[in-house]
Amino acid sequence: MEYTHLSEFRIRSGDLVIWTPELTSPDAWRDDERPLASVHEQYLGFLDPDDARPGRGRWIGTIFEMDAPLDAEAWATTLRLWHDRHEGFRTTVAPTGDGGYHRVSTAPGTVRVTGAPVADLHDGDEINEYLCDALELRLSALVWPHLLVATVAHDTDDFTVLVGADHSVLDAYSQAVLILELRTLYTAVTTGGEIRDSATFGSPADYAVIERAAAEELDPDSPAVAVWREFLGTPGSPMPRFAADQVAVLDGEHAQPSVSRTLLSIEQLEEVEAALDRLKHRLSVTVFAALAMASRETFGDNRFRTVMPIATRPDLTWLESMGWFVNVVPVDVTLPPGADMAAALDATRASLKRAHLCNDASWGRSLAMVGAVEGPTYGASFLDIRMLPDYELVADLRGRTLRAVSYSTDEVYFWVVRGPDGLYVSTRHPAGLPGEVMERFLAEFARAMYAVTMVAAEPAPVTDTAAALSAG
Repeated sequence: MEYTHLSEFRIRSGDLVIWTPELTSPDAWRDDERPLASVHEQYLGFLDPDDARPGRGRWIGTIFEMDAPLDAEAWATTLRLWHDRHEGFRTTVAPTGDGGYHRVSTAPGTVRVTGAPVADLHDGDEINEYLCDALELRLSALVWPHLLVATVAHDTDDFTVLVGADHSVLDAYSQAVLILELRTLYTAVTTGGEIRDSATFGSPADYAVIERAAAEELDPDSPAVAVWREFLGTPGSPMPRFAADQVAVLDGEHAQPSVSRTLLSIEQLEEVEAALDRLKHRLSVTVFAALAMASRETFGDNRFRTVMPIATRPDLTWLESMGWFVNVVPVDVTLPPGADMAAALDATRASLKRAHLCNDASWGRSLAMVGAVEGPTYGASFLDIRMLPDYELVADLRGRTLRAVSYSTDEVYFWVVRGPDGLYVSTRHPAGLPGEVMERFLAEFARAMYAVTMVAAEPAPVTDTAAALSAG
Protein backbone atom coordinates (compact mmCIF):
# COMPACT_ATOMS: atom_id res chain seq x y z
CA MET A 1 0.00 0.00 0.00
CA GLU A 2 1.57 3.25 -1.15
CA TYR A 3 1.62 6.34 1.08
CA THR A 4 1.12 9.15 -1.42
CA HIS A 5 -0.58 12.45 -2.20
CA LEU A 6 -4.20 12.46 -3.32
CA SER A 7 -3.09 14.14 -6.55
CA GLU A 8 -1.11 10.99 -7.39
CA PHE A 9 -4.24 8.78 -7.29
CA ARG A 10 -6.31 8.60 -10.47
CA ILE A 11 -9.95 9.11 -9.51
CA ARG A 12 -12.33 7.75 -12.11
CA SER A 13 -15.00 10.14 -13.36
CA GLY A 14 -18.44 10.04 -11.78
CA ASP A 15 -20.86 11.80 -9.44
CA LEU A 16 -19.27 13.41 -6.39
CA VAL A 17 -20.96 13.64 -2.99
CA ILE A 18 -19.44 15.12 0.19
CA TRP A 19 -20.61 13.43 3.41
CA THR A 20 -20.36 15.57 6.52
CA PRO A 21 -21.05 14.59 10.16
CA GLU A 22 -23.36 16.89 12.12
CA LEU A 23 -24.95 16.83 15.55
CA THR A 24 -28.62 15.93 15.92
CA SER A 25 -28.85 18.63 18.60
CA PRO A 26 -26.60 21.70 19.06
CA ASP A 27 -26.40 21.13 22.83
CA ALA A 28 -25.18 17.53 22.50
CA TRP A 29 -21.60 18.41 23.52
CA ARG A 30 -20.62 17.61 27.10
CA ASP A 31 -17.48 18.61 29.00
CA ASP A 32 -15.21 15.58 29.29
CA GLU A 33 -12.77 15.33 32.20
CA ARG A 34 -10.52 12.88 30.37
CA PRO A 35 -7.31 14.61 29.25
CA LEU A 36 -5.93 15.04 25.77
CA ALA A 37 -3.06 12.71 24.89
CA SER A 38 0.34 14.37 25.11
CA VAL A 39 0.89 14.34 21.35
CA HIS A 40 -2.60 15.82 20.82
CA GLU A 41 -1.97 18.66 23.26
CA GLN A 42 1.45 19.42 21.74
CA TYR A 43 -0.07 19.46 18.28
CA LEU A 44 -2.74 21.99 19.24
CA GLY A 45 -0.07 24.33 20.57
CA PHE A 46 1.33 24.83 17.06
CA LEU A 47 -1.99 25.73 15.42
CA ASP A 48 -3.32 29.13 14.44
CA PRO A 49 -7.09 29.38 15.13
CA ASP A 50 -7.38 32.00 12.37
CA ASP A 51 -5.71 29.88 9.68
CA ALA A 52 -7.95 30.02 6.60
CA ARG A 53 -6.61 26.63 5.45
CA PRO A 54 -6.23 24.63 8.66
CA GLY A 55 -5.81 21.34 6.82
CA ARG A 56 -2.93 22.57 4.69
CA GLY A 57 0.03 20.27 5.24
CA ARG A 58 -1.74 18.44 8.11
CA TRP A 59 -4.59 16.22 6.96
CA ILE A 60 -4.19 12.50 6.32
CA GLY A 61 -6.59 10.02 4.77
CA THR A 62 -7.41 6.93 2.78
CA ILE A 63 -8.89 6.31 -0.65
CA PHE A 64 -10.20 3.06 -2.14
CA GLU A 65 -12.88 1.65 -4.43
CA MET A 66 -15.84 -0.06 -2.78
CA ASP A 67 -16.73 -3.21 -4.72
CA ALA A 68 -20.50 -2.62 -4.59
CA PRO A 69 -22.94 -0.04 -6.01
CA LEU A 70 -23.55 3.13 -4.00
CA ASP A 71 -26.82 3.13 -2.08
CA ALA A 72 -26.98 6.63 -0.61
CA GLU A 73 -29.30 5.76 2.27
CA ALA A 74 -27.28 2.68 3.23
CA TRP A 75 -24.03 4.64 3.01
CA ALA A 76 -25.37 7.37 5.30
CA THR A 77 -26.39 4.66 7.77
CA THR A 78 -22.93 3.08 7.50
CA LEU A 79 -21.21 6.36 8.35
CA ARG A 80 -23.62 7.02 11.23
CA LEU A 81 -22.89 3.60 12.71
CA TRP A 82 -19.16 4.19 12.20
CA HIS A 83 -19.37 7.35 14.27
CA ASP A 84 -21.41 5.58 16.93
CA ARG A 85 -18.75 2.88 17.13
CA HIS A 86 -15.71 5.17 17.43
CA GLU A 87 -15.72 7.79 20.16
CA GLY A 88 -12.63 9.34 18.59
CA PHE A 89 -14.92 10.78 15.89
CA ARG A 90 -17.28 12.17 18.55
CA THR A 91 -14.80 14.14 20.61
CA THR A 92 -13.29 17.56 20.04
CA VAL A 93 -11.68 20.41 21.97
CA ALA A 94 -12.87 23.71 23.43
CA PRO A 95 -10.76 26.65 24.64
CA THR A 96 -10.04 26.79 28.37
CA GLY A 97 -9.61 30.56 28.43
CA ASP A 98 -5.91 30.45 29.31
CA GLY A 99 -4.64 29.57 25.85
CA GLY A 100 -5.17 25.83 26.27
CA TYR A 101 -7.88 23.35 25.35
CA HIS A 102 -9.98 20.72 27.09
CA ARG A 103 -11.95 17.79 25.74
CA VAL A 104 -15.66 17.78 24.97
CA SER A 105 -17.53 14.72 23.72
CA THR A 106 -20.93 13.63 22.52
CA ALA A 107 -22.72 10.32 23.05
CA PRO A 108 -23.47 7.59 20.49
CA GLY A 109 -26.64 8.34 18.58
CA THR A 110 -26.07 12.10 18.51
CA VAL A 111 -24.27 12.25 15.15
CA ARG A 112 -25.83 11.90 11.73
CA VAL A 113 -24.03 12.10 8.39
CA THR A 114 -25.58 13.84 5.42
CA GLY A 115 -24.53 13.88 1.80
CA ALA A 116 -24.30 16.97 -0.42
CA PRO A 117 -23.91 16.34 -4.16
CA VAL A 118 -21.42 18.58 -5.97
CA ALA A 119 -23.18 19.61 -9.15
CA ASP A 120 -21.53 19.99 -12.54
CA LEU A 121 -18.34 18.22 -11.47
CA HIS A 122 -17.81 14.79 -13.00
CA ASP A 123 -14.32 14.64 -14.51
CA GLY A 124 -11.96 12.60 -12.34
CA ASP A 125 -9.06 15.05 -12.54
CA GLU A 126 -11.31 17.98 -11.66
CA ILE A 127 -12.80 16.02 -8.75
CA ASN A 128 -9.29 15.32 -7.47
CA GLU A 129 -8.38 19.01 -7.60
CA TYR A 130 -11.64 19.97 -5.87
CA LEU A 131 -11.07 17.48 -3.05
CA CYS A 132 -7.46 18.54 -2.49
CA ASP A 133 -8.74 22.08 -1.96
CA ALA A 134 -11.69 21.04 0.21
CA LEU A 135 -9.53 19.02 2.58
CA GLU A 136 -7.24 22.00 3.19
CA LEU A 137 -10.19 24.31 3.78
CA ARG A 138 -12.44 22.12 5.92
CA LEU A 139 -10.28 19.89 8.11
CA SER A 140 -9.08 21.37 11.40
CA ALA A 141 -7.99 20.07 14.79
CA LEU A 142 -9.85 22.98 16.42
CA VAL A 143 -13.23 22.77 14.67
CA TRP A 144 -15.48 19.68 14.58
CA PRO A 145 -16.07 17.61 12.52
CA HIS A 146 -12.47 16.53 12.18
CA LEU A 147 -13.35 14.07 9.43
CA LEU A 148 -15.17 14.18 6.11
CA VAL A 149 -15.96 11.54 3.51
CA ALA A 150 -16.39 11.84 -0.24
CA THR A 151 -17.84 9.31 -2.65
CA VAL A 152 -17.67 9.19 -6.43
CA ALA A 153 -20.33 6.96 -7.98
CA HIS A 154 -19.30 5.47 -11.33
CA ASP A 155 -21.25 3.94 -14.18
CA THR A 156 -20.04 0.55 -12.96
CA ASP A 157 -21.10 -1.44 -9.89
CA ASP A 158 -18.60 0.23 -7.57
CA PHE A 159 -17.75 3.65 -6.13
CA THR A 160 -14.69 5.49 -4.90
CA VAL A 161 -14.45 6.37 -1.20
CA LEU A 162 -12.21 9.07 0.23
CA VAL A 163 -11.85 9.51 3.99
CA GLY A 164 -9.96 12.65 4.99
CA ALA A 165 -9.26 13.60 8.59
CA ASP A 166 -7.22 15.80 10.81
CA HIS A 167 -4.33 13.88 12.33
CA SER A 168 -5.85 14.27 15.82
CA VAL A 169 -8.48 11.59 15.06
CA LEU A 170 -6.55 9.26 12.74
CA ASP A 171 -3.14 7.60 12.64
CA ALA A 172 -1.38 5.50 10.02
CA TYR A 173 -2.74 2.20 11.38
CA SER A 174 -6.28 3.62 11.36
CA GLN A 175 -5.76 4.75 7.77
CA ALA A 176 -4.92 1.20 6.74
CA VAL A 177 -7.63 -0.75 8.59
CA LEU A 178 -10.58 1.54 7.92
CA ILE A 179 -10.91 0.23 4.35
CA LEU A 180 -12.06 -3.24 5.32
CA GLU A 181 -13.98 -1.95 8.33
CA LEU A 182 -16.13 0.31 6.15
CA ARG A 183 -16.52 -2.44 3.55
CA THR A 184 -17.70 -4.92 6.21
CA LEU A 185 -20.04 -2.39 7.80
CA TYR A 186 -21.53 -1.34 4.45
CA THR A 187 -22.08 -4.96 3.46
CA ALA A 188 -23.91 -5.63 6.73
CA VAL A 189 -26.13 -2.58 6.24
CA THR A 190 -27.01 -3.39 2.62
CA THR A 191 -27.64 -7.08 3.24
CA GLY A 192 -29.29 -6.87 6.64
CA GLY A 193 -26.38 -8.69 8.22
CA GLU A 194 -25.24 -8.47 11.83
CA ILE A 195 -23.46 -5.27 12.88
CA ARG A 196 -20.47 -6.57 14.77
CA ASP A 197 -19.68 -5.15 18.18
CA SER A 198 -16.30 -5.68 19.80
CA ALA A 199 -14.32 -4.85 22.90
CA THR A 200 -11.48 -3.84 20.57
CA PHE A 201 -13.05 -0.51 19.55
CA GLY A 202 -11.70 1.25 22.64
CA SER A 203 -11.88 5.02 23.00
CA PRO A 204 -8.76 7.14 22.39
CA ALA A 205 -10.00 9.34 25.26
CA ASP A 206 -9.65 6.38 27.63
CA TYR A 207 -6.20 5.72 26.22
CA ALA A 208 -5.25 9.35 26.87
CA VAL A 209 -5.89 8.83 30.59
CA ILE A 210 -3.30 6.03 30.66
CA GLU A 211 -0.82 7.88 28.46
CA ARG A 212 -0.92 11.10 30.49
CA ALA A 213 -0.49 9.19 33.77
CA ALA A 214 2.64 7.53 32.35
CA ALA A 215 3.93 10.91 31.13
CA GLU A 216 3.56 12.40 34.60
CA GLU A 217 5.80 9.66 36.03
CA LEU A 218 8.73 10.70 33.82
CA ASP A 219 11.58 12.55 35.52
CA PRO A 220 15.10 13.55 34.43
CA ASP A 221 16.50 10.28 35.77
CA SER A 222 14.08 8.04 33.84
CA PRO A 223 15.83 5.56 31.50
CA ALA A 224 13.82 6.87 28.53
CA VAL A 225 14.91 10.44 29.22
CA ALA A 226 18.53 9.26 29.36
CA VAL A 227 18.19 7.76 25.87
CA TRP A 228 16.78 11.03 24.52
CA ARG A 229 19.57 12.98 26.27
CA GLU A 230 22.22 10.87 24.53
CA PHE A 231 20.40 11.31 21.23
CA LEU A 232 20.23 15.12 21.49
CA GLY A 233 23.59 15.84 23.09
CA THR A 234 24.19 19.23 24.69
CA PRO A 235 20.95 20.96 25.76
CA GLY A 236 19.86 23.40 23.09
CA SER A 237 21.51 21.44 20.29
CA PRO A 238 19.57 21.26 17.02
CA MET A 239 17.68 18.08 16.23
CA PRO A 240 19.20 15.80 13.57
CA ARG A 241 18.50 16.89 10.01
CA PHE A 242 18.82 15.19 6.67
CA ALA A 243 21.47 16.82 4.44
CA ALA A 244 21.07 20.10 6.34
CA ASP A 245 24.07 21.74 4.68
CA GLN A 246 22.75 20.98 1.19
CA VAL A 247 19.29 22.56 1.50
CA ALA A 248 19.13 25.92 -0.27
CA VAL A 249 17.05 28.77 1.14
CA LEU A 250 14.32 29.64 -1.37
CA ASP A 251 12.15 32.70 -1.59
CA GLY A 252 8.46 32.20 -0.93
CA GLU A 253 6.57 29.02 -0.09
CA HIS A 254 7.23 25.81 -2.00
CA ALA A 255 5.55 22.40 -1.87
CA GLN A 256 7.87 19.62 -0.82
CA PRO A 257 8.78 17.18 -3.60
CA SER A 258 7.42 13.68 -3.01
CA VAL A 259 9.04 10.48 -4.22
CA SER A 260 7.35 7.05 -4.17
CA ARG A 261 8.91 3.99 -5.76
CA THR A 262 9.69 0.31 -5.48
CA LEU A 263 13.03 -0.04 -3.72
CA LEU A 264 13.35 -3.81 -4.20
CA SER A 265 11.33 -6.09 -6.47
CA ILE A 266 9.60 -9.04 -4.85
CA GLU A 267 12.30 -11.35 -6.21
CA GLN A 268 15.08 -9.21 -4.71
CA LEU A 269 13.19 -8.83 -1.45
CA GLU A 270 12.69 -12.57 -1.11
CA GLU A 271 16.46 -13.03 -1.53
CA VAL A 272 17.00 -10.48 1.24
CA GLU A 273 14.48 -12.17 3.53
CA ALA A 274 16.02 -15.59 2.94
CA ALA A 275 19.40 -14.16 3.91
CA LEU A 276 17.92 -12.55 7.02
CA ASP A 277 16.50 -15.90 8.09
CA ARG A 278 20.02 -17.30 8.04
CA LEU A 279 21.46 -14.24 9.78
CA LYS A 280 18.70 -14.19 12.45
CA HIS A 281 17.90 -10.53 11.81
CA ARG A 282 14.53 -8.87 11.17
CA LEU A 283 13.57 -6.87 8.11
CA SER A 284 12.78 -3.85 10.31
CA VAL A 285 16.36 -3.86 11.65
CA THR A 286 17.67 -4.17 8.10
CA VAL A 287 15.73 -1.13 6.92
CA PHE A 288 17.29 1.12 9.55
CA ALA A 289 20.73 -0.43 9.11
CA ALA A 290 20.49 0.29 5.38
CA LEU A 291 19.43 3.88 6.09
CA ALA A 292 22.51 4.24 8.29
CA MET A 293 24.75 2.81 5.56
CA ALA A 294 23.17 5.07 2.93
CA SER A 295 23.75 8.06 5.17
CA ARG A 296 27.43 7.17 5.51
CA GLU A 297 27.90 6.59 1.79
CA THR A 298 26.03 9.76 0.79
CA PHE A 299 27.10 12.20 3.50
CA GLY A 300 30.21 10.59 5.02
CA ASP A 301 28.79 10.41 8.55
CA ASN A 302 29.21 7.24 10.62
CA ARG A 303 26.56 8.41 13.07
CA PHE A 304 22.97 8.13 11.89
CA ARG A 305 20.20 9.74 13.95
CA THR A 306 16.50 9.86 13.16
CA VAL A 307 13.19 9.43 14.97
CA MET A 308 10.80 6.55 14.45
CA PRO A 309 7.02 6.81 14.94
CA ILE A 310 5.59 3.77 16.72
CA ALA A 311 2.07 2.56 17.44
CA THR A 312 1.14 2.88 21.11
CA ARG A 313 -1.99 0.74 21.39
CA PRO A 314 -1.17 -0.87 24.74
CA ASP A 315 -3.48 -3.88 24.49
CA LEU A 316 -6.34 -5.44 22.50
CA THR A 317 -8.81 -2.86 23.80
CA TRP A 318 -7.60 -0.45 21.11
CA LEU A 319 -6.78 -2.98 18.38
CA GLU A 320 -9.49 -1.72 16.00
CA SER A 321 -9.88 1.81 17.29
CA MET A 322 -9.85 4.94 15.18
CA GLY A 323 -7.60 7.59 16.71
CA TRP A 324 -4.09 8.92 17.15
CA PHE A 325 -2.11 6.25 19.02
CA VAL A 326 1.45 7.28 18.19
CA ASN A 327 4.67 7.98 20.04
CA VAL A 328 8.10 8.86 18.66
CA VAL A 329 11.36 7.19 19.73
CA PRO A 330 14.99 8.06 18.93
CA VAL A 331 17.10 5.83 16.68
CA ASP A 332 20.82 6.50 17.12
CA VAL A 333 23.21 4.23 15.20
CA THR A 334 26.98 4.67 15.18
CA LEU A 335 28.65 2.52 12.56
CA PRO A 336 32.11 1.15 13.38
CA PRO A 337 34.82 2.51 11.03
CA GLY A 338 34.70 0.62 7.76
CA ALA A 339 31.56 -1.27 8.81
CA ASP A 340 29.93 -3.57 6.29
CA MET A 341 26.26 -4.50 6.36
CA ALA A 342 26.85 -7.29 8.88
CA ALA A 343 28.31 -4.82 11.38
CA ALA A 344 25.58 -2.31 10.56
CA LEU A 345 22.91 -4.89 11.39
CA ASP A 346 24.43 -5.61 14.79
CA ALA A 347 24.81 -1.91 15.63
CA THR A 348 21.27 -1.14 14.52
CA ARG A 349 19.74 -4.00 16.48
CA ALA A 350 21.43 -2.66 19.63
CA SER A 351 20.18 0.85 18.87
CA LEU A 352 16.59 -0.27 18.36
CA LYS A 353 16.76 -2.23 21.59
CA ARG A 354 17.76 0.98 23.41
CA ALA A 355 14.96 2.83 21.68
CA HIS A 356 12.44 0.40 23.19
CA LEU A 357 13.03 2.11 26.53
CA CYS A 358 11.22 5.12 25.08
CA ASN A 359 8.17 3.29 23.72
CA ASP A 360 5.81 4.38 26.49
CA ALA A 361 7.51 7.67 27.36
CA SER A 362 6.00 10.88 25.99
CA TRP A 363 8.51 12.19 23.46
CA GLY A 364 7.49 15.79 24.01
CA ARG A 365 7.94 15.63 27.76
CA SER A 366 11.22 13.73 27.35
CA LEU A 367 12.62 16.32 24.94
CA ALA A 368 11.66 19.15 27.28
CA MET A 369 13.57 17.45 30.09
CA VAL A 370 16.76 17.14 28.03
CA GLY A 371 16.71 20.76 26.89
CA ALA A 372 15.52 20.40 23.32
CA VAL A 373 14.45 23.68 21.74
CA GLU A 374 12.65 22.17 18.74
CA GLY A 375 10.80 19.04 17.72
CA PRO A 376 11.93 16.27 15.35
CA THR A 377 12.41 17.14 11.69
CA TYR A 378 13.84 13.85 10.36
CA GLY A 379 11.91 10.62 10.68
CA ALA A 380 11.62 7.12 9.23
CA SER A 381 9.12 4.31 9.71
CA PHE A 382 8.68 0.74 8.55
CA LEU A 383 5.47 -1.26 8.10
CA ASP A 384 4.98 -4.82 6.93
CA ILE A 385 1.58 -4.56 5.27
CA ARG A 386 1.13 -8.33 5.49
CA MET A 387 0.40 -7.91 9.20
CA LEU A 388 -2.93 -6.33 8.29
CA PRO A 389 -5.92 -8.63 7.82
CA ASP A 390 -6.84 -9.38 4.20
CA TYR A 391 -4.11 -7.09 2.91
CA GLU A 392 -4.38 -8.60 -0.58
CA LEU A 393 -8.04 -7.56 -0.77
CA VAL A 394 -7.04 -3.99 0.10
CA ALA A 395 -4.75 -4.00 -2.95
CA ASP A 396 -7.61 -5.27 -5.12
CA LEU A 397 -9.72 -2.32 -3.91
CA ARG A 398 -6.97 0.11 -5.02
CA GLY A 399 -6.46 1.07 -1.40
CA ARG A 400 -4.01 3.93 -0.76
CA THR A 401 -3.12 5.80 2.40
CA LEU A 402 -2.75 9.52 1.81
CA ARG A 403 -0.79 12.42 3.25
CA ALA A 404 -1.20 16.13 2.68
CA VAL A 405 1.27 18.11 0.62
CA SER A 406 3.83 19.60 3.02
CA TYR A 407 5.50 22.98 2.71
CA SER A 408 8.17 22.47 5.36
CA THR A 409 11.62 23.90 4.71
CA ASP A 410 13.47 21.38 6.89
CA GLU A 411 11.46 18.17 7.38
CA VAL A 412 12.45 14.89 5.72
CA TYR A 413 10.48 11.69 6.25
CA PHE A 414 10.77 8.17 4.88
CA TRP A 415 7.95 5.62 4.91
CA VAL A 416 9.15 2.12 4.03
CA VAL A 417 6.56 -0.60 3.39
CA ARG A 418 6.94 -4.31 2.85
CA GLY A 419 4.10 -4.95 0.41
CA PRO A 420 2.92 -7.99 -1.56
CA ASP A 421 5.00 -6.99 -4.59
CA GLY A 422 8.22 -5.78 -2.99
CA LEU A 423 9.71 -3.12 -0.73
CA TYR A 424 8.34 0.38 -1.32
CA VAL A 425 9.60 3.73 -0.12
CA SER A 426 7.85 7.08 -0.01
CA THR A 427 9.62 10.23 1.04
CA ARG A 428 9.20 13.98 1.13
CA HIS A 429 11.90 16.61 1.47
CA PRO A 430 12.40 20.38 1.30
CA ALA A 431 12.13 21.99 -2.11
CA GLY A 432 15.58 23.46 -1.50
CA LEU A 433 17.23 20.02 -1.45
CA PRO A 434 18.58 19.10 -4.90
CA GLY A 435 16.74 16.11 -6.31
CA GLU A 436 19.99 14.37 -7.19
CA VAL A 437 20.95 14.25 -3.51
CA MET A 438 17.80 12.30 -2.68
CA GLU A 439 18.27 10.11 -5.75
CA ARG A 440 21.77 9.17 -4.64
CA PHE A 441 20.58 8.46 -1.12
CA LEU A 442 17.77 6.18 -2.34
CA ALA A 443 20.20 4.34 -4.62
CA GLU A 444 22.56 3.75 -1.68
CA PHE A 445 19.60 2.69 0.47
CA ALA A 446 18.58 0.05 -2.09
CA ARG A 447 22.19 -1.08 -2.50
CA ALA A 448 22.62 -1.52 1.25
CA MET A 449 19.37 -3.48 1.55
CA TYR A 450 20.42 -5.93 -1.14
CA ALA A 451 23.95 -6.19 0.29
CA VAL A 452 22.47 -8.39 3.01
CA THR A 453 22.40 -11.22 0.48
CA MET A 454 26.17 -10.98 0.17
CA VAL A 455 26.64 -11.14 3.94
CA ALA A 456 24.72 -14.38 4.12
CA ALA A 457 26.60 -15.77 1.14
CA GLU A 458 30.02 -15.51 2.78
CA PRO A 459 31.56 -19.00 2.78
CA ALA A 460 32.05 -20.88 5.99
CA PRO A 461 35.66 -21.41 7.16
CA VAL A 462 37.37 -24.17 5.19
CA THR A 463 38.10 -27.25 7.30
CA ASP A 464 41.25 -29.32 6.92
CA THR A 465 39.22 -32.16 5.41
CA ALA A 466 37.56 -29.87 2.88
CA ALA A 467 40.92 -28.36 1.97
CA ALA A 468 42.45 -31.80 1.42
CA LEU A 469 39.55 -32.87 -0.79
CA SER A 470 39.84 -29.66 -2.79
CA ALA A 471 43.59 -30.14 -3.23
CA GLY A 472 43.13 -33.69 -4.38
